[in-house]
Amino acid sequence: MEQLRAELSHLLGEKLSRVECVHEKADTTLWSLYDSQGNPMPLLARSFSSPDVARQLAWKISMLARSGTVRMPTVYGVMTHEEHPGPDVLRLRGVPVEAPARTPERWEQLKDQIVEALLAWHRLDSGGLVGSVDSTQENLWPLWYRQRVEVLWGTLNQYHNTGLTMQDKRILFRTRECLPTLFEGFNDNSVLIHGNFTLRSMLKDPRSDQLLAMVGPGVMLWAPREYELFRLSESGQAEDLLWHYLRRAPVSESFLWRRWLYTLWDEVAQLVNTGHFSRANFDLASKSLLPWLA
Repeated sequence: MEQLRAELSHLLGEKLSRVECVHEKADTTLWSLYDSQGNPMPLLARSFSSPDVARQLAWKISMLARSGTVRMPTVYGVMTHEEHPGPDVLRLRGVPVEAPARTPERWEQLKDQIVEALLAWHRLDSGGLVGSVDSTQENLWPLWYRQRVEVLWGTLNQYHNTGLTMQDKRILFRTRECLPTLFEGFNDNSVLIHGNFTLRSMLKDPRSDQLLAMVGPGVMLWAPREYELFRLSESGQAEDLLWHYLRRAPVSESFLWRRWLYTLWDEVAQLVNTGHFSRANFDLASKSLLPWLA
């Protein structure tokens, strides 16, 4: 904690009296900052447990800001270390979009704003590229995604006591066998995506319910639009936003089952990268995908 405070003071050119943890997940931690007088600063610092992620996301944030119509956080600097990654420092304002809108009409307007902001990115074609910030390649999405699944599967099998049961492993093995069928007829091109799109990754004005910014992008850079949408699986606002997008810009009907494939292996990625995963999300994806694996 003291080392973090000293390093952030150096990065910002201003002595900080303290830093406090705002939110902690397996792979990232958000910190609030206080100036030398103990007053809260309009900045947050975000640190990562995996190396190179801070630099990759800082670069992607700048690309999303240049290519889109919605505000992205201002990154004031990135610190990296041999032992552990340092934080990027962001300016944030507003409340998460998951906070209920004041009226149904405002929610409808907010959905329009979100969809238009997404489409500004999704209109930018990759030119045949696919993949994450640090490993883009010329490839077709089904082939690239198969590579990703194989890497995750191989890494997963190097660990013991992962929390996965034999039934879980059988489901994962079955999805690997069924990938050609699950992607049969796929022909969507790859576009620029946010890569971590949830209600919590968007900020709105608490009074007007107007979209202010999108935050917390993922390291995935080029992917088909359906890979942007699969995280909107929760019932309620998230699912409502999903169908609002699909009415404006439909994707393949096979997204109905591939969304659960993406969710399942996204949890595996969390597990191999951080040692933790959401059992609820894994079980929901497994149950929802089973009819398509028969």
